[in-house]
Amino acid sequence: MKKISILLVTTILLSACVSKKKYVALEQENGEIKSQLTKTRVEKEDLENKFAIIEQRVNVYNSKIQSLNDDVEGLTIENKAKFEVSEDGTVASGVSKEKMRATLKNVDSNKLAEAKTLKDSMNLAVQYNLSKAMNTSDLNEDEDIVVDINETVVMISIADDMLFNTASYRVGNKADKILKKLADVINSEPSLDVMVEGHTDARSINTEKIADNWDLSVLRATSVVRKLQNQFKVAPEQLIASGRSSYQPLVDNNTRENRSKNRRTRIILMPNIDKFFALMETK
Repeated sequence: MKKISILLVTTILLSACVSKKKYVALEQENGEIKSQLTKTRVEKEDLENKFAIIEQRVNVYNSKIQSLNDDVEGLTIENKAKFEVSEDGTVASGVSKEKMRATLKNVDSNKLAEAKTLKDSMNLAVQYNLSKAMNTSDLNEDEDIVVDINETVVMISIADDMLFNTASYRVGNKADKILKKLADVINSEPSLDVMVEGHTDARSINTEKIADNWDLSVLRATSVVRKLQNQFKVAPEQLIASGRSSYQPLVDNNTRENRSKNRRTRIILMPNIDKFFALMETK
């Protein structure tokens, strides 16, 4: 009996001893796991901080790239809008040239072939759009009405017999059609200043109401201006009346035909520079 008791106690002690070792091992393993977990958390936080720094740098770089792209786009737009003077003295921008090219696709190929310079091409573009707006296809373009541009000034020259009787400054009813079309163009663009110039031939004139060619040229200009204002509702602040007498002839006054060419009224459209090339836009 005594032997059995000793054996039992020994067995219990040995069993307790093994359990304690396992417990210590488990405790050690648990501590290692906790230590590794803590280390992992620290590494995770460190990586998150590094990622946040990298992400912030990426955002800064993206912002700089976007800013550069905006600058490039802005410079491109600015460059296109920038006016340059060509060798022939013509003022144009990249935008205006694009509009000009779009318009010239509609111009007669024979006329287009005659355009040798940028000014020639711009003339054709403006002529096309003004002629379209004013519907001048029923007129003799070489004699009745001629459209030309000089830098940023559009000049429309109208033959004398379309507006007045010989030696008269009163605008006839036959002028209503062309002046109405002209007024439509002017009224569509409030930025325009419009100068009406009277031109005579070199033959002298002196009547009870007209002192000389200076007088006649100015009276004709003011008659056209009044007609545009009163009948066709053009704002008077856009209008300027002037006379050139006979001192800017197109040709020598040595023949009847030449004198007829020199008797003319010139309408000069002077738009705000930013809106000038609206005259080139196709509709």
